[in-house]
Amino acid sequence: MLNNRTANIIIIVAIAVLLGIRLSGLYPSLSLWWLAAPPLLLLPFYIRGAMNIRSGFFIKTVCAASTSENVVALSFDDGPEATHTPLILDILDKHQVKAAFFCIGKNIEGNAHLLQRIHAEGHMIGNHTYSHDFWFDMHTSSSMGKDMEKMDTVTINATGLQPRLFRPPYGVTNPNLARAIKKNNYVPVGWSIRSMDTVATDENKLLQKIMSELHPGAVILLHDTCRITASILPRLISAIKAEGYRLERMDKMLKVPAYV
Repeated sequence: MLNNRTANIIIIVAIAVLLGIRLSGLYPSLSLWWLAAPPLLLLPFYIRGAMNIRSGFFIKTVCAASTSENVVALSFDDGPEATHTPLILDILDKHQVKAAFFCIGKNIEGNAHLLQRIHAEGHMIGNHTYSHDFWFDMHTSSSMGKDMEKMDTVTINATGLQPRLFRPPYGVTNPNLARAIKKNNYVPVGWSIRSMDTVATDENKLLQKIMSELHPGAVILLHDTCRITASILPRLISAIKAEGYRLERMDKMLKVPAYV
């Protein structure tokens, strides 16, 4: 499968060949503009690799469990949030389901009690950066690392736990982020079912979308900042169980350690 390293090698070799042809005198009229062709031809692969967390283009990311067993995991991003996170925790407790919460550090401040509740009730806490800045992907590797470490510090102060699992903001990856992840020894994780609950307006369609994509080992991406997510969660859990699936905490299903 094409990845960042392979694509870079292809570009370098192609440019070297084009330069060799021009310098050899075989095609003296060959324009230097042709040197831009290899990177331009591969540009769509770089864009797709950055936007698709499951591609593993810049860094290999765990997005599902390799299993034939009917087991799936729920994960929630962007919290904790004072209104909807408690409702979601109540529902999970009622249905005896353990989930993963990829929290934003700045949202923990003022909501540390919710983070403590997440941990106390047996759920997993993951790193989703401190800032979740819209321009996060444009930062340097060093700046990214400091942001991620700041999220760790807030979590440690609230719970004594240092997350090992990291989920990139918006699911976007690039070379700088890959370096920051490796340097800080995180396990990068994604998802195999993206609910799109942040833009959903119809509860039935949202539920149908998730259920239509259900598969063994699935990691389901939800957000504990959305009213619609809290609203459909009881029906979603019941529907998953009715299909013969078991809900398991994500780190256990993926067989990766949650904390350092």
